Amino acid sequence: MPSTTRSVLLAGAVAAALLLGAAGAASAAPEPTATGPELTAPGLADSLSCHGDLADRSTGDPVLLVPGTLLNPDVNFDWNYARAFAGQGRGYCTVQLPRHATGDIQTAAEYVVNAIRTMHDRSGGKVSVVGFSQGGMVPRWALKYWPDTRGMVRDMIGIDPSNHGTLDAYPACGPGCVPAFWQQQSGSRFLGALNDGPETFAGIDYTVVYTLTDEVVVPNLPPAPSSELRGGQGRVANVAVQSICPVHGADHLSMGTTDPVGYAVVADALDHDGPAQAGRVDRGVCLQDVMPAVDRTQLPANSARLTAQLASSIATEPRAPAEPPLREYARG
Repeated sequence: MPSTTRSVLLAGAVAAALLLGAAGAASAAPEPTATGPELTAPGLADSLSCHGDLADRSTGDPVLLVPGTLLNPDVNFDWNYARAFAGQGRGYCTVQLPRHATGDIQTAAEYVVNAIRTMHDRSGGKVSVVGFSQGGMVPRWALKYWPDTRGMVRDMIGIDPSNHGTLDAYPACGPGCVPAFWQQQSGSRFLGALNDGPETFAGIDYTVVYTLTDEVVVPNLPPAPSSELRGGQGRVANVAVQSICPVHGADHLSMGTTDPVGYAVVADALDHDGPAQAGRVDRGVCLQDVMPAVDRTQLPANSARLTAQLASSIATEPRAPAEPPLREYARG
């Protein structure tokens, strides 16, 4: 990636790093009902935007794209993953999470539940989910507490997901921060409830692709990278991009937008039965600077859009003095 472009992305990533988060203490959860709690969040019907024929499976299952914290789905995906899927003729949808994905993640999960159910109904079969950062973690809350969605999802793919927390969120929340940052702190009640019990479910293929050089989801290093999934009955692959390209230095934002190795792992998972396999990825990807669908001529403008969205969300979204309480359905 050109140095100027990487600097723009990295600047945005550093800003986001000061305000992101994720994590998990332990909190026993009651057995959910067959379909889970009632969806009560406003605006669910207008939150989903779909493209292509969801019922046409000639190019694979339709994909739900879930954006990261501080971002809208267009800024996150319309210049990379959405372009790739459109070019393949694959149907896909994006879901707009409330307050640029900075609000209570328990509410955001209702939008994901509605999106999965709607796509399943429209397509007549299973869907796959691809999410970046918080967007790779929040669908797990949906799958845990709305069990009917488990039979609707084939692949759950997280790109640098905040599955087990980030230490970066602690200094950011000292003076107060948006609800999603509180909930993504390492040790939050939210992530304790999420990760109490099995982290994966039978019948779903889980792929996590992450970078060891992540400066937002911290620490993402062995022996227990935050992004990795641990245990449960689902088929799981945790893939560090450095296991494919050892000197690859991807940062957090580039992983969710332009990174060619991350995209290659996502594509491998979508195109094969089961989770991704690093051994199937062509090592020629290590020589690429951006994923195939990214238009290099528009890269500076799209990088600027991304950074502007981050700055706007940080500046305008209201802060909370403490982590939102767990909903009753998630309490032990």
